[in-house]
Amino acid sequence: MIVITGATGQIGGQVLTRVLATGQPVRVIARDPARLSAGVRDRVEIVQGSYGDPQVVGRAFKGADAVFWLLAADRHAATPHDAFAEFSRPAAAAIASEGVQQVVSVTALGRGTACEDRAGYITASLAMDDLLAGTGAAFRALAMPSFMDNLLRQAGVIKEQGAFFDVTGPDVKLPTVATRDIAAVAARLLLDRDWTGQQEVPVLGPEDLSENDLAAIMSEVLSTPVRYQQIPYQAYKDRLLGFGMSEGMAQGMVDMGIAKNHGLDLGVIRTPQNALDTPTTFRQWCEDTLKPAVQAA
Repeated sequence: MIVITGATGQIGGQVLTRVLATGQPVRVIARDPARLSAGVRDRVEIVQGSYGDPQVVGRAFKGADAVFWLLAADRHAATPHDAFAEFSRPAAAAIASEGVQQVVSVTALGRGTACEDRAGYITASLAMDDLLAGTGAAFRALAMPSFMDNLLRQAGVIKEQGAFFDVTGPDVKLPTVATRDIAAVAARLLLDRDWTGQQEVPVLGPEDLSENDLAAIMSEVLSTPVRYQQIPYQAYKDRLLGFGMSEGMAQGMVDMGIAKNHGLDLGVIRTPQNALDTPTTFRQWCEDTLKPAVQAA
């Protein structure tokens, strides 16, 4: 039995599709099962509720061989540590008590860098990993840079204003990865019963690009000029607060942005295997994912 969290989200949904295609038995934790398609609901066992609830994760992990752990951080939490590490404590306890053999977690790059202990969401995510590793289960932490797919949130702005916005310096070259590649790596691990031990698995994508590089590629693919505009940290924080995010979580996002600008995502050297595992280039992603989204916006 494979348990999948985050199954109604972008990454978890793709992991679920890949695992279901193999015919393996799957159990899903979902606050709102109606968000799963009828076809999926007919093929999985559903445990309804929050995976921060000890009773929910206790039921979900009973008899499970492997767990895919993916958090959508609560923007109303007091701090990132509360949203990641503290939220995961019931799951860690259930993993240990139910004897789950393997855990695959979505986390972030940054471990071992100078910014590790002051990187907001990243620092909290790494603390979550330590908690999960402490269960004694075989553990793989999929360490991510930023996702290409995050740009889909700005599809309308790209179409209307010919611009996209973030806090990253315009010429800072960083790795970026497509969520479909993340899902492929996660599903492969969940379906493999032979791996043991505990390890961080960098999921880097095939290339490092700056925001200006992204703008140039988008301009070519969309056949219209697209520019990048860096947002000042305070303006970024004010915007997040305006969206209802708590003070602590908004500051955590700012701290993460500062850390990325100071090399948080550059502590791992890309290997040929990294490129094979996550082959989607930004240009390819723009052609088959961003371009249709912008046209439909």
